[in-house]
Amino acid sequence: MRAQATHPLPPSLPPLGLSRVEAAAYIGVSPSMFDLMVKDGRMPGPKRINGRVVWDRKKVESYWAALPEDGEDQANPFDRIEL
Repeated sequence: MRAQATHPLPPSLPPLGLSRVEAAAYIGVSPSMFDLMVKDGRMPGPKRINGRVVWDRKKVESYWAALPEDGEDQANPFDRIEL
């Protein structure tokens, strides 16, 4: 029988850094959708720790909170352009 993997953090202490897959799962989207959201600015970019790419969980939560609610008017980014 195979031993179950143990996690170094207790469940009451969530990690500060999330992998791409973990960050996507954290907000309930696929990794490819998360990539699009990072690219268009709806989610934050990652931090780089040596060769590892890690998302700040608190920033992900902050960007999540700033997303518009369903049915809420979404601002048109072209409205901010001054001619």
